[in-house]
Amino acid sequence: MTDKLINSALQPVTPQVPAARPAPGQRQVPGAEFRRVLAEELARGSGIKFSAHAERRLASRQIPFTAEDMRKLSAAVERAAAKGARESLILMQDLALIVSIVNRTVVTAIDGPSLKENVFTNIDSAVIT
Repeated sequence: MTDKLINSALQPVTPQVPAARPAPGQRQVPGAEFRRVLAEELARGSGIKFSAHAERRLASRQIPFTAEDMRKLSAAVERAAAKGARESLILMQDLALIVSIVNRTVVTAIDGPSLKENVFTNIDSAVIT
């Protein structure tokens, strides 16, 4: 499954070529920016992966995820790992990510409107960026 995720993430855009922005009047494909950022980070070797569930959440809710967000996420995962965390809630502005620190995998993503009155279980740490 991981190989399929990596292959699908790398196919739309090669890391050396920046993704073209849609022309005025054209719609951007949901998740295209995320796939571009993920492909760049995989090529760069950040080691952060996204589960299929997390990818679907980001795409279906049209949650923007930029290269800067990826850098912040990577730094948050490194900080959590340094403290011995295993499963962490990472809060980034109006986005919550549940991350398996051990596997360096984002398990799920929750956007701002869905955060209210949510209960997060099976975590041993939280990182606020």
